[in-house]
Amino acid sequence: MNSLFRIYAIFSKELTQLRRDKMTFGMVIMIPLIQLLMFGYAINTNVRHIPVGVVDYSQTGLSRVLIQTISATQVVKFTHHYVNAQQAEAAIARAEVRAVLVIPKDVSQRLVRHRTVGLASPPSSDEETSRPVAQWIVDGSDTMIAAGIKSLRNMPLAELLSKPANRNIPTFEIALLYNPEQRSAVNIVPGLVAVILTMTMIMFTSGAIVRERERGNLEMLITTPVRPIELMLGKIIPYIFVGVVQVVIILGLGNIVFNVPVNGGLWQLSGAILLFITASLTLGLVLSTIAKNQLQSTQMTIFVLLPSILLSGFVFPYEGMPEVAQYIAEALPATHFVRLIRGVVLRDVEIIDMTFDVYWLALFTLAGLMVASLRFKKNLD
Repeated sequence: MNSLFRIYAIFSKELTQLRRDKMTFGMVIMIPLIQLLMFGYAINTNVRHIPVGVVDYSQTGLSRVLIQTISATQVVKFTHHYVNAQQAEAAIARAEVRAVLVIPKDVSQRLVRHRTVGLASPPSSDEETSRPVAQWIVDGSDTMIAAGIKSLRNMPLAELLSKPANRNIPTFEIALLYNPEQRSAVNIVPGLVAVILTMTMIMFTSGAIVRERERGNLEMLITTPVRPIELMLGKIIPYIFVGVVQVVIILGLGNIVFNVPVNGGLWQLSGAILLFITASLTLGLVLSTIAKNQLQSTQMTIFVLLPSILLSGFVFPYEGMPEVAQYIAEALPATHFVRLIRGVVLRDVEIIDMTFDVYWLALFTLAGLMVASLRFKKNLD
């Protein structure tokens, strides 16, 4: 009986402590709530409205009807027009669009020839020379996006044909760039760099200020001439080298074990990595100024890590998410780095061609350092 009283006393103490710790209590409620909303609402493997471009060499009413017919499927959404295929491929490399439809000049003749071949009779000369109506050039590095475009390969065009389509000839030719074999490792390994760096960099610095407070070093730091911004920079610089080592391990083993190509230049890759590492470390510092103990800093790290994995485009395509989820994803450094690392590693893009993501990470780092410094200065007061 006395044992039960003692257990009840400890239980009451823990319950009271949990109730007073508003941060932990909030995480108990928010983590399952956010997970439920992300998996049930934001995460969607059925990709729709993929942003694509078009190169229309025909420039006829028939080609415009063809574009409208494809748009009606809601699989793709035409957002850009390009003059030629070279310009279109450059846009795919910059991730401006995920695929481009190339409509040839002789699209009218191809549509006429695209009809059913009688099984009993030999094909005519027109049927022998029948070719797909048009061609899709697709960013094959994302296997889900590529699968969505490939679903249009045998798309029926009954509205444009006087006869049923030839089932032996696909409606569209599909050309996959960067990952023609559709190996999932090619897409996963660069994205894994973003996930691991997010987890480790934020975790390293999210407890930085909290650790000083718990060890009693904060009073000593207050009495030193070290400025808040100097303290913040001193906290993050050592971990930059840790992040670089992790990137070398991931990309190196990915290339050796899974044959994942590293097509981008060293300086381009280094620039993208440095931007993201500093942004993640800065985010960890901001969390460290908010947390009151290391348990809270760990909880907040998990709270940031989950959306970074699920909404950044690492596992599920960004285009498949609703607009609200996309706005949340844009606020996360991991989303911008996933675009940069895949662009540099897989498509050999210069980071200057992805200026939005570069500027966003740089501004996030500067804003984070400012917020962390101001909050630490406020603590000094």
